[in-house]
This record gives sequence, C-alpha cells and structure tokens, in this order.
Amino acid sequence: MGALIHRTYAAIRRAGAITPASPAGHRFRRLGDGVSIAFPPGAIFGEQWIEIGDHTLIGERVSISCGMMPGPDLGPDSILRIGDSCSIGRGSHIVAHQSIDIGDDVFTGPYVYITDQNHVYDDPDIPIGRQWPRNSPVSIGSGSWLGTGAIILPGTTLGRHCVVAGGAVVRGEFPDHSVVAGVPAKRVRGFTRELGWHSPALPAAVEQAYLNSGMDRTSF
Repeated sequence: MGALIHRTYAAIRRAGAITPASPAGHRFRRLGDGVSIAFPPGAIFGEQWIEIGDHTLIGERVSISCGMMPGPDLGPDSILRIGDSCSIGRGSHIVAHQSIDIGDDVFTGPYVYITDQNHVYDDPDIPIGRQWPRNSPVSIGSGSWLGTGAIILPGTTLGRHCVVAGGAVVRGEFPDHSVVAGVPAKRVRGFTRELGWHSPALPAAVEQAYLNSGMDRTSF
C-alpha cells in the first residue's frame, strides 16, 4: 500500500509540474526549454511579465510573482527575469514590482526571499503598512549561490560568481567573486588573480607582504 501511495504521489507531482508544454506554462511571457516548476507551486501570478530561461528548475512551494496582486497592467516589458540552468530552492519567494534580474547558473538554497520593493516609514503618523512602498531594481550575477534563508533586499546588485551566506540580509552593491555574510550583510571575502581568495579588509601593507613573500594564500 505504501509503495502504491508513493507512486501515485510521484505521478501527481509529474502531472502537476508547470512546464512549457502545460496549460499553465502558456501564461508566462517565456518558459524556456526544459523548465520545470515543481508541484505543488507557491503563489504564482503576473506570469505575462515573467521570463524563465532554458533548463531552469523551480522547487516546490516557490512563489514567483509580479505586482502586489493578480490583475493590474504592469506595462509592456518583462519585470522578473530568471536565466538559464538555474535552480531555485523549495519554499523560496521571488516578488518583483519593477525589475529583478537573475543571471544564468544561479543556485539557491531553500527559503530564500528576493524582492525589489519595501515598505517606507517616512511619515511617522501613518501606519507603515499603509504608506506607499518604494521600488529599487535587483540584479544577481550569473554563477552565484544564495544560501538557505538569505534575504535579498531592494537595490541589491550582486556581481558574477558571488556567494551569499545562509541567513544573510543583503542590500547594496557587491563586485564579482564576493562572499557576503551577516545582518546586515558585508563582503567578507573576495578574489583577485594576485591574491586568490582573501579578506577584503586586509591592510594594503599585508597584501603587499604576501605578494613579496609568496606565502600560502590560506594564511590569510
């Protein structure tokens, strides 16, 4: 009986997945070849402003949406773009209102939250939830990894091949090959051809001493 239940549920998951060939897949602005959004999905709306590249996998219970609610006209251009060969971990939320760009080969752990909109608190006499929110575009560079529970806030730009530690709360601009951690997140490691992976906080004199001595990079 147990084996039958498992086979039946597996069949339901296969049938319920959203793919380019499924009716739900036709609502998207673009679903590339080999895309699969696992069953059961999270909240999905604003599909006509969402593009997902080839061979990207979206885990179960992932919410991907454009706008505050279904229905409004958000204009002629796409708002949420996810590149080729990405993997978005289960239970994650990607909520776009103006512009979220996720490059190719971006992987996330579960329960990651990415948004380009936040509430403001400019007027101290109005409840924060009733003040009009503010948008700021988000860009995540190709080849990056976002750890479990990471939060990417509006206005964030991550370069290529960046690592975001689990639980980090990220806002700001970070160059290629950054390791970002903490609340609020800071760049804790970086990469250069001369130094390899190193702490970006190293004094210039220490970096120069390394270059002069040929020490093992791991000593940093």
